[in-house]
Amino acid sequence: MTADKKIYMEIKAKTIDEVLEQLDAIIADSVKNNDPYGFFAYIYRRTTAEIKQAILDKKFEDNARMEKFDVLFANKYLDAYRDFHSGKEVCSPWAAAFDVKKDKLTILQHIILGMNAHINYDLGMSAAKFSEGGEIENMKNDFMKVNNVLASLVDELQVKVGRVSRLMFLLDWISKRNDEVVMNFSMEKARKQAWNFAMALSTIEGQAKQAMIDEVDGIIGRLGETVKHPPGKILAYTLKVVSFFEEKDVRKIIEKLESD
Repeated sequence: MTADKKIYMEIKAKTIDEVLEQLDAIIADSVKNNDPYGFFAYIYRRTTAEIKQAILDKKFEDNARMEKFDVLFANKYLDAYRDFHSGKEVCSPWAAAFDVKKDKLTILQHIILGMNAHINYDLGMSAAKFSEGGEIENMKNDFMKVNNVLASLVDELQVKVGRVSRLMFLLDWISKRNDEVVMNFSMEKARKQAWNFAMALSTIEGQAKQAMIDEVDGIIGRLGETVKHPPGKILAYTLKVVSFFEEKDVRKIIEKLESD
């Protein structure tokens, strides 16, 4: 990462355009260093751009509120990325997603690890924080409406990952297309769980709230480790085979993911 990018990344994003710019910086840095962190960053940039367009098209009940919330939420990831690469401690879910140097993971695993941390953990806390002093129920419709935006990306994502992971069909065969369900887990099911987490957090304070955050931190962190090292010899072996035959050049992978 260049000095300019390091300085830029130290500034919290204040608008959705600044979020997109910082995600571009992460993607560029990942391409430069051939780091797999760019896979989730690309997917997140793609979804953030869709949310921005939905806001511009006034698809939410309160579009100004939705942009503010999206920026608060995005900064959770941007902060975690910055802290990890500065040698600071990060929460268990992001530690599982970022500490992957010793693991030979598939592209899909890298993407799901980011989704697991950001949606299963960050999202609920962001919604609870954003709603402090107000009624969290007021934003439920817009929160859930995002599911419709994200669900439209599932098929696109499946096709694009297949371009750079030619043996993805093995996962279809092994799990009877459950890999698509896994991807949707981070789009719809996980968002519903995040809403339940936010609702629970909004009803408690002090030590009880911190205890719940710590508990969820541990649960989602362990889930991330399971994504990296799934139980069952057949699935574990299949993932190794898929990873072995995948493209290894991050630049080429990102370019193929970006192409229409």
